[in-house]
This record gives sequence, structure tokens and C-alpha cells, in this order.
Amino acid sequence: MLLAVDVGNSNTVLGIFQGDELVHHWRTATDSERTPDDVALTFQGLLAFAGLDFGHNVHGVVISSVVPTVTDTMREMVGRYFPFPPLVMGPGVKTGIPLRYENPRDVGSDRIANAVAAFELFGGPTVVVDFGTATSFDVVSAEGEFVGGAIAPGVHTAMDALVHRAARLPNVEIAAPPHAIGRSTTAALQSGIVYGFAGLVDGVVARLRDEVGADATVVATGGLAPAVREACSSLDREDEWLTLKGLRLIWERNTAR
Repeated sequence: MLLAVDVGNSNTVLGIFQGDELVHHWRTATDSERTPDDVALTFQGLLAFAGLDFGHNVHGVVISSVVPTVTDTMREMVGRYFPFPPLVMGPGVKTGIPLRYENPRDVGSDRIANAVAAFELFGGPTVVVDFGTATSFDVVSAEGEFVGGAIAPGVHTAMDALVHRAARLPNVEIAAPPHAIGRSTTAALQSGIVYGFAGLVDGVVARLRDEVGADATVVATGGLAPAVREACSSLDREDEWLTLKGLRLIWERNTAR
């Protein structure tokens, strides 16, 4: 089995693949203060819920991380608890997708994994909208090239900034209210956040489609996608575990089978 780990700024997502199938997945909080042993204890505990353990079931580990300190922690954890090194996304790793970016090293490894999975599953052109700490838009051409995209604040990031800068505004659940006209502060905030982000997504996607092709498939992913997807009109598909699936494909392209 393959253990795929996607370390984001807010959440760390784990997946267990049996061949091509994602059979288990978990989402935990990212904590840059945790030691390799802390991480191992958490991971082993989650695997145990599925009747699995490091020693008998996991034969490969692939890691994507946008938090450098956690990248080092993950690498050290695998070195201590597994008899093989991890495949860590970075320079020199074969992705199978050309990066048409001014500086390819600037592209987050999660964005590359999204592009790889999107082209494999949906072909091109494709736009991936990843709802996380940031809302990222990743564009794959018809030829299967990562050609760039856009980055906007994430839903929770914007909400947190708003309530911390406005003393009388409360933190509310991010959910679509029954009406766009909010008749309470809570409903007004929910309307502004949900419908505001839906408008942002639809507007950016329209501009990206103008450049990459009107027939581009738009795929939503990320833990915050359910909060706004129903309010968006531009999303064609949804795959919450797209990044993990991309990591599996990259692992296969770098490992003799």
C-alpha cells in the first residue's frame, strides 16, 4: 500500500492507496511544532482505525508539503519508522507534466499534483479550483502542460481577516444563507462570504477559459469546496481527494513497479 501525504498550511491530508484505489483518507491539522515522533504516533493511530500499521501494510510514502519545517519533520519521521526513504515532491521528481511557468520552483507541489491528476482524469484543457488556505486556480492546457493560474485568499482566510479587523463582526459558520439579502448580521456575513466567493470563482474561471479554451473542464477540490460549490455556476466536477490522486500518479512515475 502507498501512503500519500499532502501537507497544507492549515490541514494535512493522508491517503492510503491499494493499487489505483484510494481506500482510506484522513484530514488533520497542520502543526509545525510537532516532532517526528508526534507525527508518527498520529499517523499510526489513524492507520490503526483501519486495521493497518506502518510495518506490515505501507510499502511506499509520497509527500507534498508547502510548509518547509513540516517537510523536514515528515522526511525524518519516514526515515525513523520506515525501511525506505519517502518520495518528496521537489526538483528532480518526474511529474510527467511540463511546467510553463517563469520559475518552476515557485509552483507549489500541491498545485502540480492537482494538475497531474486533473489531466489524467479529465484531459485538457482543465482548470482546477483548490479551496484551501488560499483559493488557487491551476490551468492545464489541451496538450497537458501546466501553464499557470491565479491565487486568491481562501474562504476562512478572508473570514478570519474580516472578523479580526472589525470588532463588532462575529465569526460565523461558512454556509449559504436562505437569501442573498441577509436580515441579520450572521446571514449578511454568510451571504457576503459564500456568494462573494462564488462570484470571485466564477469571474476568475471565465477569464481563464477565455485564455485556455471555453471548453475547459473546471474541477473543484480542497476541504472548503463544499462550503461554496453550490453557489458557483462554473464548476463542472468535484474531487475532494484530487491532490492525493496526483501524488499517487507521481509516485508511480518515479518508482519501478
